[in-house]
Amino acid sequence: MSGISTHVLDTAKGLPAQGVRVVLERRSLEGGWVEVSSCVTDENGRVARLLGNGEALQAASYQLTFSTGEYFKPQECFYPEVTVLFDVRNASTHHHIPLLLSPYGYTTYRGS
Repeated sequence: MSGISTHVLDTAKGLPAQGVRVVLERRSLEGGWVEVSSCVTDENGRVARLLGNGEALQAASYQLTFSTGEYFKPQECFYPEVTVLFDVRNASTHHHIPLLLSPYGYTTYRGS
């Protein structure tokens, strides 16, 4: 099954990051960004399907923007937003982008 999903883990707490706003955008042919979807991580820190409403995954550049400042409020954090830019070359495969998060750092990778 093709598509895009994400999973956010709060490494400072050792728990899933529930309630993180996530925006998925695709680069247009003109070079700008077009919003594809906007959602919030569930109680397990997941968004299982970022493509909805019949939206098909395309071979293109995408970016996920995580509202980390909102998530950490009222605690201070260094990165108020985290944007992960990635390329989909094979639209027939699934793309999972996990985010490991703390108030002063983050890591991401191509998941499965």
